[in-house]
Amino acid sequence: MSPAQPSTAVQTVDLYRGQKIAVLGLGRSGHTAAMALHQGGAQVMAWDDGKRPNEPDYPLVDLNTADLEGVAALVMSPGIPWSYPQPNPVAKRALDAGIPLICDVELLVRANPQARFVGITGTNGKSTCTALTAHLLTSAGCDMAMGGNIGVPALALPVLPEGGVYVLELSSYQLELMHTPALDAALLLNVSPDHLERHAGMSGYVSAKMRIFDTLLKPAGTALLGLDDKVTRGLVGRLPRLCGVSGQGLVERGFSAQAGVLYENGKKVADLTSAPSLPGAHNGQNAAGAFGLCRALGFGAEDIAPHLTSFPGLIHRQERVGQIDNLTIINDSKATNAEAALHALRAFPNIFWILGGQPKDAGISPLLNELAQVRAAYTIGQAAAEFTAQLSPILPTLTLETLEEAVPLALKQALDWAKDHRDEHVTVLLSPACASFDQFGSFEVRGEAFKALTTQALSE
Repeated sequence: MSPAQPSTAVQTVDLYRGQKIAVLGLGRSGHTAAMALHQGGAQVMAWDDGKRPNEPDYPLVDLNTADLEGVAALVMSPGIPWSYPQPNPVAKRALDAGIPLICDVELLVRANPQARFVGITGTNGKSTCTALTAHLLTSAGCDMAMGGNIGVPALALPVLPEGGVYVLELSSYQLELMHTPALDAALLLNVSPDHLERHAGMSGYVSAKMRIFDTLLKPAGTALLGLDDKVTRGLVGRLPRLCGVSGQGLVERGFSAQAGVLYENGKKVADLTSAPSLPGAHNGQNAAGAFGLCRALGFGAEDIAPHLTSFPGLIHRQERVGQIDNLTIINDSKATNAEAALHALRAFPNIFWILGGQPKDAGISPLLNELAQVRAAYTIGQAAAEFTAQLSPILPTLTLETLEEAVPLALKQALDWAKDHRDEHVTVLLSPACASFDQFGSFEVRGEAFKALTTQALSE
């Protein structure tokens, strides 16, 4: 059975029929929420301080000055900081008036009590795990739809029948704006420093992630917790009932992967060596997490395990975009921090590494002891000089300005190296360990540029 596909229409949300409701932020999720509420008979007051839709069906009202008396809820775009690093004026006015702040995913779960819900969060890997979970459920014949922080706005997902499953990737921003215990199964993969300015430090960030269990998991729901990083291991005592998830060793109660084998409660259930889109220990954890979520929903191991090998992978996440003899080209543009790039550095051999962009606070310091497989580095963008200063004492490093300069040079040097080492596998890897915003509008745009430049360079 194929998955339920997102349509161009939106769901009709009648939870606030006849009531006033405010919507702040009219990007994809906010615009969809405003449409869904308007269709459901709510008195919508929608606003965005930046770009707004042309002639929307719902009213545009400047919420900075509007009278909020009688407003039942403020639907916030998760991308708008509401408390840190400084209070958002509209959010503060709403909270002072006792108006709850929610997001579009909260509306989805409240509007669809007939469905089941799976939530996945983590600093890194959550998109791959979400897509893999959706793939396994679809392959097992389940009516499902995937969205949230991955691709499709929540209220643009189709209405599912009784027992259908919404597979939701949830960011820390979304988790802070959700309040209903609707998740039948929840997975926290890992936690490493990220978005700290948005959460007033690491403790706030961890607290936001833990809402997936503390607030959103049903009392009888299944909690799955990644055990492969120090922060999440430190959370074990806070969860009285949990299933562990690991890609680094056997887990007695839970799901784990080791040496290309997937285990449930220590018993072998699948072979991962023939799953080309799941290389490395981190993808072993993704496989264990996705498998565990499906098992928590009641699917038999025999219904889901055979479909691990057919997972096509996630675009821009260790995406194989080319192969020439013993040389493989990998687009890992989604690796926007050091922790994400670390997984790629551990997954591939003989790497010619393109990195750089708009640096995160930690830079690449966590990677400097993980360079055994890197043969050369090519730094680009805003972080180029800083990264070169760190890498050049360790390995051959070239400082370049743009991806356009780096791709043909990395390919040429990798191909030359591959000719001299025909019995070894070689990798050209874009894994920036940086945000894209110094030169590209998103990591997706950066990844597509990398693929186009690769095609161009190979054709010359």
